[in-house]
Amino acid sequence: MNLLLLSRHIGAVTPFLEGVVAGWPRPLRIGYVDDAQAPFSDAPFVVEEYDALKGLGHEVIRITLRDMPASELDRALAGLDVVYVASGSTFALLEALRSTGGGRVLSDRVRAGLPYIGASAGSIVAGPDITPASLMDDPADGPALTSLDGLALVDQVVIPHADGLLPPYPPELIDRTLKTYGADYVLLPLRDDEALLIRSGQGRVVDSAPASRS
Repeated sequence: MNLLLLSRHIGAVTPFLEGVVAGWPRPLRIGYVDDAQAPFSDAPFVVEEYDALKGLGHEVIRITLRDMPASELDRALAGLDVVYVASGSTFALLEALRSTGGGRVLSDRVRAGLPYIGASAGSIVAGPDITPASLMDDPADGPALTSLDGLALVDQVVIPHADGLLPPYPPELIDRTLKTYGADYVLLPLRDDEALLIRSGQGRVVDSAPASRS
């Protein structure tokens, strides 16, 4: 599997794509899974994240899982070069993944070779369990959830924004999250300029500083 789990900034995206997409360089079809952003409508960070990814020069195709039957999602993923699971509410995202069977379809495609990029919530849900996000996000965003099991694409639970520089996630909240859940889960704190890169089963933290603007 090839995964890139971002905290916030997308600086590591292009180097990741160069290493995993056949026939590089060429314009890619990137599926943008936006379900985590449902509780936030047109909040500035939602617009900024989409625009930053689109600014890399690829075709970005919105995918809303809660609106797609599993068979339709499978066909959509088959036509992509990469899937990008956006930031927002981890609980809203997991509920969407569970509601139509999209989580199973997405996991199968990623395990079969579709490169996966997650950002914040999209990185957390790639792990085995999203419970450690309970202090950072609102569990009420996923009222229909009966299980908090993640996609289990990686063994760790990413804790994004670990530098405490993003106002909704101050250092005190990050410290409380690590202390509350660190004994029961394998947690990986990532600063906003870091990402976890997984290539062929091997993982390492890489730089993901903000992409420079031309």
